[in-house]
Amino acid sequence: MATTTKSSSTKTVASSNGKNGKMEESEFHKFFIDELKDIYWAEKHLSKALPKMQKAATSTELAAAFKKHTEETMTHIATLEQVFEKLGEKAQAKKCDAMAGLVEEANSIIEDTEKGTLVRDAALILAAQKVEHYEIATYGTLRTFAVNMGHTDVAELLQQTLDNEKETDVALTEIAEEFINEQAAAE
Repeated sequence: MATTTKSSSTKTVASSNGKNGKMEESEFHKFFIDELKDIYWAEKHLSKALPKMQKAATSTELAAAFKKHTEETMTHIATLEQVFEKLGEKAQAKKCDAMAGLVEEANSIIEDTEKGTLVRDAALILAAQKVEHYEIATYGTLRTFAVNMGHTDVAELLQQTLDNEKETDVALTEIAEEFINEQAAAE
């Protein structure tokens, strides 16, 4: 049974798990599902691109960060599959033009920078952080959508992934600031 609560903007919002038939049929819910399919494709595409970035990295620290990120991305894919299951939807991917472009840009960076340089590492961090910021924006918005529709269990899963994406972004910044940016500028 759905209950309602008042949000700070005085809109009435379902506080159940979104199991009222009208919500699943709404355009907002359909858009939400469509965007989940988009980020699902994005994560799957990224999982194939990260090992190439790992191999292209010069520093062992950055290579290790990309390896860890690949493993985390596999967890994100599994989490999205749980989200689809909780929503009674088939886990299905829809091409994400944004991620396709970001991965294409990362590939160009690898081609345009010299192997074995920290300039390449600095450029790879830039590419990876663009991906992270896209994912942070997407997961943050999808989590908010889930909350607004009363999909609290889905919102919790999306929040876990959002937190992980933010941690990865911070880790990349730390690697860049510890030595890569300074040494790349000196090359």
